[in-house]
Amino acid sequence: MTNEHITTTLQSIKAYAEQHHVPIMEDQGIDSLLQLLRDQQPKTVLEIGAAIGFSAIKVAEALPDCHIDTIERDDERFDKAVEFIKKAGLDNQIRIFHADALEFELKELGPSYDAIFIDAAKGQYDRFFEKYGLLLAEGGILYCDNMKMHGLAEQEISEVPKRKRTMIRNIKQFREKMMAHPDFDTSLLSAGDGIMVCKKK
Repeated sequence: MTNEHITTTLQSIKAYAEQHHVPIMEDQGIDSLLQLLRDQQPKTVLEIGAAIGFSAIKVAEALPDCHIDTIERDDERFDKAVEFIKKAGLDNQIRIFHADALEFELKELGPSYDAIFIDAAKGQYDRFFEKYGLLLAEGGILYCDNMKMHGLAEQEISEVPKRKRTMIRNIKQFREKMMAHPDFDTSLLSAGDGIMVCKKK
């Protein structure tokens, strides 16, 4: 499928996301992620949290030789992602699963992935890591978006709105855990809403 199909599809996704308030990665964040992936050149990528397929399609476009598996639990978003992936002509390169990632059977997936990208329920990153980190190949890289949570994760917990405190506390704890993790070299990038890059030693 031509790049023109992909470009048109990405425009449709952005319009749909804005109209229906679906969070997709900010331009600066996705550009930084794509640059990191181009540098890494993974052959296999696992994404936790497809939403409507925006980042999976962007990755597929940037890395045409890479196979992407992605998981989305929301019915409506899953259906839109399937539609957009097909419209972009990338259904041979991107395989999407309709499931809750925390309940998903690992045996459905590949034996290992060169890169894993987590962009799903923000308060559950540590649980996603504990489950899917096992599938990260040696020397593979884990990428996590929304590490700043629009600035909330940079504040003292007492300054965070009460209804968001548990999520922000979980993000902070996960960030600290990965920074100190003996099996990973971890860095935090300020691009977009904050991307954490964890390279498996």
